[in-house]
Amino acid sequence: MTGYARAAGAVSGASFACEVRSVNGRGLDIRLRLAPGFDALESDIRQLVGKMISRGSVTLNLSVEREGAGGDLLVNRQALATVLAAIDELSGRIPAAPPSLDGILGLKGVLEQRDRPMSSDAEEALAAAILDGVSQALVDLVLARRHEGSQIAAILRERLDEIETLVQRAEAHPARSRETILAKLRQQVADLSADITIPEERLAQEALLLATKADIREELDRLTAHIATARQLIASGGAVGRRLDFLAQEFNREANTLCSKSNAVELTAIGLDLKAAIDQLREQVQNIE
Repeated sequence: MTGYARAAGAVSGASFACEVRSVNGRGLDIRLRLAPGFDALESDIRQLVGKMISRGSVTLNLSVEREGAGGDLLVNRQALATVLAAIDELSGRIPAAPPSLDGILGLKGVLEQRDRPMSSDAEEALAAAILDGVSQALVDLVLARRHEGSQIAAILRERLDEIETLVQRAEAHPARSRETILAKLRQQVADLSADITIPEERLAQEALLLATKADIREELDRLTAHIATARQLIASGGAVGRRLDFLAQEFNREANTLCSKSNAVELTAIGLDLKAAIDQLREQVQNIE
């Protein structure tokens, strides 16, 4: 399910902003982009996300602005030593003018801007405020996902109604009756040759055998049971996406069997319409938690 939420806050010496968004996913995939220096919060943030969301691809961005940011400019002596060693090694081997001081200091990594340090108490207060902000953003995200979920639930109910209507049409189709199969068998025998005479008892036996092979009673009963189960899951709410996904696979299995057993073009058409409705149901199921 998709959703977006944002939370911001501030403590003495710093402010922060947290953005969290989610898109559809088969499982729970958490991607964190934390401000430099806040990697220690990763485990706590992942636990917060896992408690509130069970399915979807979740991306959380955390940015932090400190008061007086960039106030201290320091020389990275290790990077500078590496640069000077490279200059000494290449000097005389490559015809070039000696590098200037501003050119060396302009190289990436030689000069670093560092924020002025905060007290340990201020750092702890900032970390606690960030976790509170993340929690609030996740609450808002869950609300957004629930709103979308209520809309998807209405679509799922429509698909289930469509599937139920098709099951009822298959249930009422006359091609399923032994009498219809017997009449069709008589006509086929008559079309072969008027001289062929088959005892009525033998025709009745063959009709019973064909009716048994074409019997879709079990498939229709299971489809009806699946419809009832799906409606109960949707009504119960919560994280039912995986269970509905499994149920959609069972729907599809029964529809395939119905088509393979079909003994009439009209019944096959109903089975194909049933498969199409089930595919639409399954596509929507992928969008819920």
